[in-house]
Amino acid sequence: MRTLGFNLLGLLLLSWVSIGYGMPAQDPDRPKFVVVLDAGHGGKDPGNRGNGYFEKDIALNIVLEVGKELEKHPDVKVLYTRKSDVFVTLAERAAIANDAAADLFVSVHANSHSSQASGTETFVLGLRRNADNMEVAKRENRVIYLEEDYEITYSGFDPDSPESHIGLTLMQEEYLDQSILLADYIQKNFTEDLKRKNRGVKQDVFLVLRETYMPSVLVEAGFLTNKSEGAYLNSSRGQKEISRAIVQAVVDYKNNINLDLAAGLPTAQDHADNGIVFKVQIAASQSAVELQPYNFKGLRDLSRNREAGLYKYYYGETSSYPHAQELLKKAKDQGFPSSFVVAFKDGEKIDVQEALETKVN
Repeated sequence: MRTLGFNLLGLLLLSWVSIGYGMPAQDPDRPKFVVVLDAGHGGKDPGNRGNGYFEKDIALNIVLEVGKELEKHPDVKVLYTRKSDVFVTLAERAAIANDAAADLFVSVHANSHSSQASGTETFVLGLRRNADNMEVAKRENRVIYLEEDYEITYSGFDPDSPESHIGLTLMQEEYLDQSILLADYIQKNFTEDLKRKNRGVKQDVFLVLRETYMPSVLVEAGFLTNKSEGAYLNSSRGQKEISRAIVQAVVDYKNNINLDLAAGLPTAQDHADNGIVFKVQIAASQSAVELQPYNFKGLRDLSRNREAGLYKYYYGETSSYPHAQELLKKAKDQGFPSSFVVAFKDGEKIDVQEALETKVN
C-alpha cells in the first residue's frame, strides 16, 4: 500500500504558501495525501453518556469539522467511516482506510471515568502499559458485542480478557514511530494552544487501530463525565477548537513527512543499490513444503529459508517498500491474515526499520 512516509514519488521540496494551516501548492504529479476520519461509535452504539451527553454525536461533530477544514487543502483527500448517526463495525472502519491505501487514520472519541478525571490523551497501537490504559481499550473495544459473528471477525478476541489484549500481535509495528509523531502533534496542540490537561501519548490494544495498515491514532478528546469538560466537549466552541487542533496536527505531520522525503529518504533504487529486498512471510513449518501455488492458496513467486529449525515461506520480492505493502495486502486477501513484511540485505535478514533507514553512501 502507499504510505507517504515511504512514497517514492514527489521527492522534490514542495513550495509552501502561507494560507490557512500552511496549505501547500498542489503538485499535479504527487498523489493526494489520504486521511480517513473515524467518528467513534454511532447508531445503536451511543458510546459513553457522561453527564447525559452522547459520545457518538460529539465525535461525529468533531470529525465533520476536521474534514471540512482538511478538504480545503488541494493536496489532501478526506474519507469518512461515517458521516451520520449510523453503526459501523470496527472491522468495516479499518477496511475503509485499508481499501483507500490511506496515509493516516484518525479515530475520535470522548473519555469517561468514575471520578472527575479530566484531560486529553491520544493512543497508538501497542501492548498494555497499565491498568488505566487497559480500561480505556476494553471500553472502546466492547462495541464488538453489538456486531454479528464478532468471534469470527476478530479471531476469538475477548474485549474483557487481559490475555486477549496481551496476546495480540503488533501488526502495525512498522508504522509505530509515525503514529507517535502524529499523536505528539495532537497532544502538543491540545496542551499548548488550548491549554488542556495533557494526559500524554499512550499505547494499548485498540481493535480499530490493530486492523489498519497505516499510521493510526485514537484521540480521547476529553472526559464527558467531568462536569466542566463534558460541557466544553458538547459545545460548538469546544468542538471547533478541538477540530482545529487536530487539523493543525495532521498538516504539521504531512509537512514533516514531505520534508523528510525532500531530504532524501531511500528510494527503491537506493534499496536495490544496497542489496536490500523486502518479502512477505506467509507461513512457517517444521517440515519442507513444496513451493507450488496449490500449497499456498494460489500464490506464486514463492521462496523458502530454513531458520532456527523452522522453514520460513515467503511471497514476492521487491526493493520497493510500498510495493511490499501491496504484496502484503494480496497475501492477506488470499488467506494469510498473519503475514508480514520482512527485509533482507545481501541475503541476510535485517530489521525492516533498519532497511528503511538505509541510504546510499
